[in-house]
Amino acid sequence: MKISPARIAAFEILTKIETEKAFSSVLLPLYEEKLEQIDRGLCHEITLGVLRKRIYLDKLIEKLTNGKKIDSAVKTIIRIALYQLQFLDKIPAHAAINDAVNLTQRAKKTSAKGFVNAVLRRFTREKPELNFNDEVERISVETSHPRWLVEKWILEFGIAETERLAIANNETPKLDFRFTAKTTEAVKKSLENKSIENEKSFLRELAENGKIYFQEKASQLVAEVVGLKENESYFDVCCAPGSKFSFVNYLSKTKDKLFVGGDLYEQRLKTVRRICENVGAKNYSLLAYDAEKFLPFADEIFDAVLLDAPCSGTGTIRHNPEIRYFLAEKDIAELSLKQRAILQNASKLVKHGGRLIYSTCSLESEENEKICKEFLAENDAFYQVRPNVSENFLTEEGFARTFPQRDKMDGFFIAEFAKK
Repeated sequence: MKISPARIAAFEILTKIETEKAFSSVLLPLYEEKLEQIDRGLCHEITLGVLRKRIYLDKLIEKLTNGKKIDSAVKTIIRIALYQLQFLDKIPAHAAINDAVNLTQRAKKTSAKGFVNAVLRRFTREKPELNFNDEVERISVETSHPRWLVEKWILEFGIAETERLAIANNETPKLDFRFTAKTTEAVKKSLENKSIENEKSFLRELAENGKIYFQEKASQLVAEVVGLKENESYFDVCCAPGSKFSFVNYLSKTKDKLFVGGDLYEQRLKTVRRICENVGAKNYSLLAYDAEKFLPFADEIFDAVLLDAPCSGTGTIRHNPEIRYFLAEKDIAELSLKQRAILQNASKLVKHGGRLIYSTCSLESEENEKICKEFLAENDAFYQVRPNVSENFLTEEGFARTFPQRDKMDGFFIAEFAKK
């Protein structure tokens, strides 16, 4: 029973994502490093493709099976095969179907082999079309975003912009990176002559050696907004996994002043330290604490404080397609309470004349504008200032926002406050 290693890996990754709420960005590198080069691309394409089309694929399955209840593992196998049959022109139908049947046996679902075969062969014969009750359902199914989220975005952005956003979330983002303290002039020169998308192995080698760091453009923008001046002290309240923390360090002119980051779990701080060591970050300290309850510093001791708050992550669906399935509507309200509490605690540490930067990778106003307006209403000592970003990122209210469909970046929010 020979099965493509790429399909086995994709099945195992998708199963873990569904059963353990694991993330594709973590699992894919772990599985791909064990695969031959020829299988890595297919594993990557199937995994992300199924995640980006899951609701659509499930609607097809519902139609092909007349709404029959299906075992979770069997459904994942059918999703994988249907994705190949529908969206990958170079995959022969017999290869996708045969591997699906064999995967069913490998998953110890032998009694479902005939069922899987029948469903997939019916699809190749009939190529069923889906019908929708309204435009919201069409957008939800065709772009595979939960209906509640589509409805929420329509209220905030309008139906046309919501569709553009949902479509953009399913596009493959380009690979972004930045320089580090270890980036030499020779490396910079070599990068000028390389096609980034065609030289991924070259870039991975540089990243492994800390000579570049893969970081999405909107995430980089947050660190650039911090813009530490010479010898300013700095505190990153929720610094894990370390991308922004290490980039602020790289951009910083601070020498002997406090440069501190912290997070809730020691394990997450180990990741921050590993990243900082890899990219050559200097003169920093890391602490573990629960920022929602307290921060272990006296008041008014930092010139600049960044709160990149825990959030729903709806702005990063391009990179983390599974987020849309993990979220529930109530999560956003719960996160808002946490964000409000941490921001209040963080504000106490800002010196007079200092700056407080608040950011999220969320598109939701409840986690962004609403939090900031409530903070200003409750804290007379702070006033809003315009973040140092390009005009096209600024909103009418003086905040900064990026959008996948408009900027070809993840969706980030940035606000800046100064203390009187």
